[in-house]
Formats: sequence, structure tokens, C-alpha cells
Amino acid sequence: MKTKLKFLIKQSLKKKIKTKWFKVANILILILLIGVVNIDRVISFFGGDFENSTKIYVVDEANAYTLFEKNFKTLAQSLEDLGNYELENTTKSIDELKEEIKEKDSVILNISLSNEEYIKANVISFDPLGTITEQLLQTSLNGIKSAYVLQNSGISENEIAALTSNVSISKEVTNPELEENAEGHNIVSSGLIIVLIVPFFLLITMLTQMIGAEINDEKSTRSMEIIISNVSPKIHFASKIISSTLFVVLQALILIGYALIALLIRKLLTSSFVGTVPEEVSGYVSDTLNMVKNTGVLDLLLKGAPFILLLFIFSFLAYAIVAGVLASMTTNIEDYQQLQTPLMIILLVGYYIAIMASAFEGALFVKIVAYIPMLSFLIAPVIYLLGQISLLELVISTIICGGVTYLLFYFGLRIYKVGILNYSSQDLWKKIFKSVKEK
Repeated sequence: MKTKLKFLIKQSLKKKIKTKWFKVANILILILLIGVVNIDRVISFFGGDFENSTKIYVVDEANAYTLFEKNFKTLAQSLEDLGNYELENTTKSIDELKEEIKEKDSVILNISLSNEEYIKANVISFDPLGTITEQLLQTSLNGIKSAYVLQNSGISENEIAALTSNVSISKEVTNPELEENAEGHNIVSSGLIIVLIVPFFLLITMLTQMIGAEINDEKSTRSMEIIISNVSPKIHFASKIISSTLFVVLQALILIGYALIALLIRKLLTSSFVGTVPEEVSGYVSDTLNMVKNTGVLDLLLKGAPFILLLFIFSFLAYAIVAGVLASMTTNIEDYQQLQTPLMIILLVGYYIAIMASAFEGALFVKIVAYIPMLSFLIAPVIYLLGQISLLELVISTIICGGVTYLLFYFGLRIYKVGILNYSSQDLWKKIFKSVKEK
């Protein structure tokens, strides 16, 4: 019995891994990941440039350069990931500067006085301005105009500085139940939500499609009759569930490996360009790691990791069982696609509830759904990391999911035995309900 099960699992895995689509798809995924992680290098290779800064030559005829520089640098610093800028207050003529900016990523800004508008500006560039650069210039010049109007109204410099400065906002939370780093906790948890939800959502989708296609292929070629004559439906059913789940887990590990390769290539490419890595990058990574540690999310993740992993495995098995049962009831992949629609709807419901869980903090509905099998693997880990449920509640959710998975296999096997050699849809539902009742 065990020998036959191992043989079927091995053959099923071998069949999936040795197919051309698996090899081609994984090559494309690897290339895509490397391209996405190194997108700036790819764009630079085809003519883009992320390293050189945009030079802005300021011809100041309104004695406003100091204020413009202050406003512009403050705004540009908040958008440092979207562009680099360099200002220069110049006394050169416009005609001289026009010769200098030919075929260069440079801009001429001429600031002058106006009787009607107080301040006006003329922007000259070799190529059309980017949206970000244009908005930075516009906002900075508007700040100059406001200050200029105030200055000519007889208000002192200190009062002008107080009026034009940003409002200082201090935050105080009076809820004693919140953690000290509640805000950072939510930021980190939101990032982990995407990491946990999206990959497993895609893997479950792949799993259900794979089982349906494989079982329907065996039924359509009549090879199912030969297989069932040599092994019991229970062994065949278990082999399909285990092999498909192992394949999906293998694919997940491969994707993690691809991501590490992409990051390694980026590191090698970056190190080959002298002076292209700003110190802020290492500081950002360090700050992110410290935030994860300080907010306590890392401790929660380490404590709950074994149960989260079990919850994912039980959910994989549950979806595989249901998909196998549905596939056994159909005779072709088109019928299976229609029959699996409710399964996909359930998966989408869990996906959207998990995404919006942080917006419904403390909602009883979300906590209840976290105990429902086939939904809990998307929701329970998320609200656990958000601090909405305890580790004990996560354990309970995992136990419930494991118990329901066993029941699905126990009763699903009865349906599988009826449907696997059935090639007619006539009175199929009657046979299914009858098989569930029988021992």
C-alpha cells in the first residue's frame, strides 16, 4: 500500500516537473524577477539614467534665490527616491545658458518681478519637463510669491518665517492598551500581509487548477480505469493530493531561490558601479530591520511561525481535497472550470477580508472568519500579526483547520470513489449525496 502510494506520488511529481511548460515558465519567472528587482539598471541600459542629477540654473532677478533654494530642497528631499536635483545660482545670460543645456538634462529658471503678479518665472529646457520636476518648481515658486507678498506688507522677517513655515504636529495617543510603537507596528504588519497573502493566494489557485487538469486528463484518456484497477481509489486520491501539494511547496521554494538570485545579481551590478550606491540605502535597510524588531512583529512571527506554517499546509491539503473531489465529478476541464467557481469565490472572499483586516480592527466578524477553514489561512496570520488575536487563538484556528481537513478527506473520499469512474452527469448529485451517507 505504501509502496504504491510512493510510486504514484513520485510519478505524478516527475510528470509535472519534467514538462516543458514547467521549465519554460520557471525560466521566464526567473528572468522577470531579475528584471523587476533590477528595473533601474534595465532602464539605464536602454537609455534611462537614474544616477545623474537634473541641473537647474537659476537666473535670479528678484533677489529670491535663497528662499527658492530653501523651499525647493525641502520639497525635493521628501521625493529623493524620484529624482536628484542640483541648483546653481548663476549670473550668465539666458543665451549663454541655452547653449549649455543642449542635449543635457538641465533646466534654466529665470525668476523676475512683476507689477501684477509680484513674481513671475520663465522655464527653459532642452526636452519637455517631467511632471515631478514641474510640480517642484511650481510649488517652490508659489512659496516665494507668498513670502514676497508678506514682505511687502510691512510684516517683520520673524513673522514671515513663522507664517511660511510648516505647522509642527505632535502626536499623542491616550489608549493605554496600544503598544509604544503602534504606528510602526501597523506599517511593518502591512508589509508582512502582502508577503503572506499574495504568494499563497497564487499558489492555491495553481494547486486547484493543476489537480483538476490532471484528473480530467486521466479520465478523458481512459487511463483512470487502468490505474484504479491496480490501486484503490483511496491511494489514488491521496497520491493526487500529496503530489500536488508537494509540487506547489517546491514551486514556492524555487520562487524564494529566484528572489535571492535576483537580489544577488542586483548587489553585484550595484557594486560594479563606483559611487552609485548612496549611504541612505544601507541606512534605510538598517532602519527597517530595527523597526521590525522594535515593533514586536518579529517576536510575534517567530512565536507563531510553526502554527502559521501548519495552517498553510492544512489549507493546501483542504483545497487540494475539494479540487480533487470536484474534478472527479466532471468529465472534461471545461465542466471542472464551471464547478470550481464557488471554490474561487471562497478564496477571493478570504483574500479581500485579509487585505481589509487592518481597516476593521477589533471587528467581531473578522475574528469569526479567522476560525473558518479554507478562509483562516489568509485571515488568521494577518490579524495575529496585527495583534487582534492571541497566539492561543491562532493555535485554535490551526487545530480547527486540521480537523476539518481530515473530515473533508474522509467524506470526500466517498464522493471520489463514486465520481472517479463516472463518465455521465446524469443523476450524479443523487449518487454523490447517497455516497456521503454510506459508510
